Amino acid sequence: MRLSILLLLALAAPAWAQRVAFFPSDESPQAAYAEGRLVEALAEQGYEVLADRTDYDHLVSLVIHSERLGAEAFQIVPEGRMISVVGGDARGMIYGALALAEAIGNGTPLAEVEAVEESPALEFRGIKFNLPWETYRPSSALTQHTETARDPAYWEAFLDMMVENRFNVVSLWNLHPYTFMVRPTNFPEASPWSEAEQAEWEALYREIFRLAKERALDTYIVHWSIFVSEAFAEAHDVAETNFYPHYYVPGDTTEIVRRYLRESVRQVLEAYPDLDGVGISHGEGMAGMTPLERQRWMDDVLIAGMLEADRPVKLIHRVPFSSGTSSDPGVSGDVEEVTRAAMERLEDRFDGPIWVEMKFNWSHAHSTPELVKVHGGELGDTYFDPLPTNYRIVWQMRNEDFFALRWGVPSFIREHVARNGEAAYVGGYFVGSETYIPALDYFTALDEPVDWRWAFERQWLFYKLWGRLLYDPATPDAVFQAEFDRRYGEAGANLLNALSLASSTQLRLASLYDAMWDFTLYSEGFLALQGDSTRYISVDRLIEQPTMDPDYVSVGEFVATMQSGGSFGADRVTPPILADMLERDGREALRLVDGVDTSGDASLRYEVADVQTWAHLGLHLAEKLRGAVALQTYRLDGAEADHAAAIDHLERALSHWDEVVAITRPLYRDMPLTHYNHGGFEANPDNLFHWALVRDEVARDVEIARRSRPD
Repeated sequence: MRLSILLLLALAAPAWAQRVAFFPSDESPQAAYAEGRLVEALAEQGYEVLADRTDYDHLVSLVIHSERLGAEAFQIVPEGRMISVVGGDARGMIYGALALAEAIGNGTPLAEVEAVEESPALEFRGIKFNLPWETYRPSSALTQHTETARDPAYWEAFLDMMVENRFNVVSLWNLHPYTFMVRPTNFPEASPWSEAEQAEWEALYREIFRLAKERALDTYIVHWSIFVSEAFAEAHDVAETNFYPHYYVPGDTTEIVRRYLRESVRQVLEAYPDLDGVGISHGEGMAGMTPLERQRWMDDVLIAGMLEADRPVKLIHRVPFSSGTSSDPGVSGDVEEVTRAAMERLEDRFDGPIWVEMKFNWSHAHSTPELVKVHGGELGDTYFDPLPTNYRIVWQMRNEDFFALRWGVPSFIREHVARNGEAAYVGGYFVGSETYIPALDYFTALDEPVDWRWAFERQWLFYKLWGRLLYDPATPDAVFQAEFDRRYGEAGANLLNALSLASSTQLRLASLYDAMWDFTLYSEGFLALQGDSTRYISVDRLIEQPTMDPDYVSVGEFVATMQSGGSFGADRVTPPILADMLERDGREALRLVDGVDTSGDASLRYEVADVQTWAHLGLHLAEKLRGAVALQTYRLDGAEADHAAAIDHLERALSHWDEVVAITRPLYRDMPLTHYNHGGFEANPDNLFHWALVRDEVARDVEIARRSRPD
């Protein structure tokens, strides 16, 4: 097959093309993949790729040299007509090949390729991917992706993106994966599928894992705890609600459930040799159990099933867990000690370190780079002191804040890694969402050609920034700007800087507005869970809400302190200071894209429009903060000048929202949003979001100000 492709490329090449031959490393799938990606890059630039090593202009050597380089490291060594791509392992060789392909794609001739040597800063660089079947939270925003996520072509593209950006772990999450992956030998009644349907599911998983292994990616299935298939529950009259779509349910600890899950874990690991590991969680599906009972159940069932498999297994162990007997979040020193002791008892029985996953700042990691809390509250130092020997911490950078708009703030990621990624107990990061799946493009409204097919391709910069900066935080902005240049030429010259300035709006809102679990904030929509309802953050809510970042000052605290004659130190970010920052960066972002000609290029139009949208959202927040300060001051001192200022600023805030609507209405569809499940556990059919749909809620701020009177 490879020979026929090369012959076709040679026949199609122009007569003037320089000829390139390959000296492959070996016959492994990873070497074939690395060479194939280079062949594509060379062919796109007009090189003739030879089927043998005779009469070449350039010879590319792909080789693994584990004595010279460490794991995942690579070198590009140009020497005359020969370019050697050397990897410390197969993964490093692929990274080197893709780095060379990137240089070629950016217009660097082979004769001018420069020497490069790179190695990873962090060992674990993962994607959290929630599968749309038996999702954690029922919602049409999630299930709409089912057909896309069952398409192997989608996975080929998604995994290509991962390895290009030097992610090395793909984790697939859902409530109960085993029903889709095996028909358990002793429990065939657990499968709801026909033989043909079961075979289709199994073929899909095998193909995902095969594609991942070809790209040297580690694969995990991650799930919650005591969940079974509905067919199993009905057949044995057990686990009455321990199946999709339920999730906050009691733990069923009967022996038949234990055996079913233990055997399912073992059989899946034995049936899928390309699957590397399993992730576990002591949370949902275990209500009514004490933390110690949950740990003992986990050891007796899921851990036991993994260790019974006759093969090496990797483990992701999620912490912290509920400190009581409910499914509610909570942190506790006692639970931390129990969990640490349980992991240490496992010693080195798993393949490599146990990866201990913690949510950074709960579900809103794109906020402040300071660790304020994890799932449930402030974390103690039990997991860190003394230094662990058989596990490493992996920060979960959950994103429940932006799905439609493009995002890219490289300085935030660099600072985050510098502050949180360099400790000896840290192994790396996850990036991903609970309430969003990057599969089906359900955003794009324009009926014009664009350069993406799937949702993740729209957010190409988000993934490129996180992946490349986790591999090497010193990666310069020029690497990311080069991709804008390649895509858009001179029109893209200012886009990285503009997007970095504009999408900082999201980080600042999430730092200003304290949030917890998934639905408590949706930054790009300025929505938050208030009581049992998800709605626009009103001026009153903004005044009352405490901050996430301890350096930020809430409106309520600021006004009360100023009214009492107090002040704030230079290290504090007060609402007036934040408003000025937002206005400065928003205005500059708009200036940078002013005059960019997007006619005839719909993809560029979306890039520019997203900069403009974030910028106006930032200007909206700036005016809203000024209006909130003036309104709260008026309520306390009764000065009519403050009342007039509040109305004026909130009217200006509304005008910026109207700009957002004008920009996004022709570009974005009304989009299903999981957050509109509100505080409940059931899917809400009335769940469409667009900035235009909440305009009346935004306008209500002006009326709140007009009707306000001094306290």
